[in-house]
Amino acid sequence: MVNLLKQAQDQLRQAVLQAYQKAVQAGALPQTEGDMPAFVVEMPADSKNGDFAANAAMVWARALRLAPQKIAQALCENISLEDTCFASCESAGPGFLNFRLADSFYQNACQSILKEQDAYGKSDFGAGKKVMVEFVSANPTGPMHMGNARGGALGDCLASVLDAAGYDVTREFYVNDAGNQIEKFANSLNARYLQLYMGEDAIAFPEDGYQGEDIKERAKEFAAVYADSFVNKPEDERKQALVDYVLPRNIQKMKDDLAKYRIFYDNWFLESSLHKNGDVKAVIDMLTRRGLTYEKDGALWYKTGQMMEKILPPRKNADAEPYKDDVLVRANGNPTYFAADIAYHYNKLVTRGFDKAIDVWGADHHGHVARMKGAMLALDIDPDRLDIVLMQLVRLTRNGEVVRMSKRTGKAITLTDLIEEVPIDAARFFFNLREPNSHLEFDMGLAVEQNAQNPVYYVQYAHARICSIFKNLAAEGIALDVAKADLAGLTEPEERALIKHIAGLTNEIIASAQSYDPARMTRYAIETATLFHKFYNACRVKGEEESRMMARLALCKAVQIVIKNVLVMLKIDVPESM
Repeated sequence: MVNLLKQAQDQLRQAVLQAYQKAVQAGALPQTEGDMPAFVVEMPADSKNGDFAANAAMVWARALRLAPQKIAQALCENISLEDTCFASCESAGPGFLNFRLADSFYQNACQSILKEQDAYGKSDFGAGKKVMVEFVSANPTGPMHMGNARGGALGDCLASVLDAAGYDVTREFYVNDAGNQIEKFANSLNARYLQLYMGEDAIAFPEDGYQGEDIKERAKEFAAVYADSFVNKPEDERKQALVDYVLPRNIQKMKDDLAKYRIFYDNWFLESSLHKNGDVKAVIDMLTRRGLTYEKDGALWYKTGQMMEKILPPRKNADAEPYKDDVLVRANGNPTYFAADIAYHYNKLVTRGFDKAIDVWGADHHGHVARMKGAMLALDIDPDRLDIVLMQLVRLTRNGEVVRMSKRTGKAITLTDLIEEVPIDAARFFFNLREPNSHLEFDMGLAVEQNAQNPVYYVQYAHARICSIFKNLAAEGIALDVAKADLAGLTEPEERALIKHIAGLTNEIIASAQSYDPARMTRYAIETATLFHKFYNACRVKGEEESRMMARLALCKAVQIVIKNVLVMLKIDVPESM
């Protein structure tokens, strides 16, 4: 697997270092003790002055006690670009070193993409480290909402990016099938079931119960199977029977809905298993042995504040209120959700040995991040092994108006409602148009449009357009023959800009994995389509002499591979005609 831009950057960095040694030998620059300070090699946004730039002269100015411009000039005079993919070097401005790519780079880039095909863009950057991405993890007590819709697309695409970057990725859904929400769920089902036979006036609905129509529907389904046979049974038995019947069906409904959304998990992890196998108790005991718990008002408390002081930066205000501690075990003897959550993360990082655990949470959970990282530190786990991706809210719009209700149900829009109204491709692409910590406006009207204003359609159309080029030429008996292509002749500005861009796919995937931001990939796909359309409008393919036509066909094929690889990674359809 080749990383074209990294190869170029590595060559450039080595050439600059060798130029320094040569300049020292020539007496143009002084020798210093030890290694020279690290410098940056990058591709500037504007390639007017060069395709790559290095800031070595400015970084080294203090160590060499010389003006950056003088250092840059000496480096330029002593640099050798032989055996690199660069053609020239010049100094500019305050001491930048600007480099131009050689014709061979563009030729080799096209050849590498054509050779690697479906594998192009993948790398071993992650070195096979075990990473778990846990996302959605909605309570199984009701339908999934819009936050789950964004979290699903974000988490699944992030997992795909990490996989392409060379990590060993596991997708997991944490099922909250224990604790207070399940007790509330049982009480809600119990009331709705009894109301079917005794009337709503006779059976009061719990004040904190789940009011959704789905609870009524599930109670009716239970009654369709068991009729009134549970009406006169003990309440605990009736509630347990209701939960045992409904909960698996709710979980299966989640699996089915997420499958429609093209999300498939490696594991569905049950919170209840942590209680059954003693993991929760074991973690509480560990914290107690470390002196991090205490009893108050009949409950067992965890010294959250003490550990958060170690995780968070010192507070400037000395009079600020201390961080609050958390209950681990209630006065009734039941562990809290926080206790189970600590045990769950211990299970991820210690019991199952993941190198990194990544959680995708709603932004309203931001206060929980330091609490959980502090708990990891309390258990002698490096808190940096736990990363949290905080996701902002989604605002649905149509024709400039905010949309809150489903056309079908008249209720708040759920994940199911969304994917019935909007193509899956658009949903997955749109939810990854912005970085996770940005508020997202999802235009439902635009998502169904079939024109260039719709970004996913725009990208898919570029792929279909390339397929059409090959199909039309095939009808005339013309097929791509790379051996007849003059790839070094791809010198038009539109050709070179496009090649430079597609040569960066591997780097972009790695950057996306490092930043936990799949939006980099949707932006990259849109830019690829834009540059392709510019190339296609400026450079004829058919009608040119054979070597140039074949070279441009080769470039078209390379772009087709890149677009396909990105869309496949994001689990978005790759149409050959539109």
